[in-house]
Amino acid sequence: MILAAGHGERLRPLTETTPKALVEVRGKSLLERHMERLKAAGIETVVINLGWLGERIADRIGSGHAYGVNVVYSQEGDNILETGGGIYRALPMLGRDPFLVVNADIYTDMPLPPAGLAESDVGHLVLVPRPAHKEQGDFDLRDGRVCEDRNAAYTFSGVAVYRPVFFAGCKPGRFPLAPMLKTAAREGRLAGSLYEGLWEDVGTPERLADLNRP
Repeated sequence: MILAAGHGERLRPLTETTPKALVEVRGKSLLERHMERLKAAGIETVVINLGWLGERIADRIGSGHAYGVNVVYSQEGDNILETGGGIYRALPMLGRDPFLVVNADIYTDMPLPPAGLAESDVGHLVLVPRPAHKEQGDFDLRDGRVCEDRNAAYTFSGVAVYRPVFFAGCKPGRFPLAPMLKTAAREGRLAGSLYEGLWEDVGTPERLADLNRP
């Protein structure tokens, strides 16, 4: 699943007319770059959630056949459901096995994490070193386990694998994913890995300009 429904408020005014997933870095939109990488990794079906300017995404990507994958859309319309709510709404489209989720607004060349999970784990997060623009990290990583720490060194990359059961007990509606991840980390139910290569959260015009700089 690619999370592409958000407003991209920090990228205004660009995102007043362009959905953040279609913002271009080095001549190619973030979303199309993700599609190509998912195809190269052997993924055949991609669910994309749509919200702000979602019709423009659907017009550009269509069925996904041009990218070698089958695309299914999870429509949120004007009621954008945040990360947790968006994934929960799309669960019927994602099947019973662990599934990959990628935030549309990241630029990276990381390899995809393995789909297999230990029986006791509800997810696997890819972490990255805390970027300079963030005052504190999200998690630490010890012996392949995601954990909380007051001085956490790492940031959640926006790339993860989840079991559908991770969302058991959730209810339809708008809710964030972060509190659920923190709870699962405290309970010792999250595996993790560290990626130290190219990764950027394309969250502001300044960061976008830096990426597009020759």
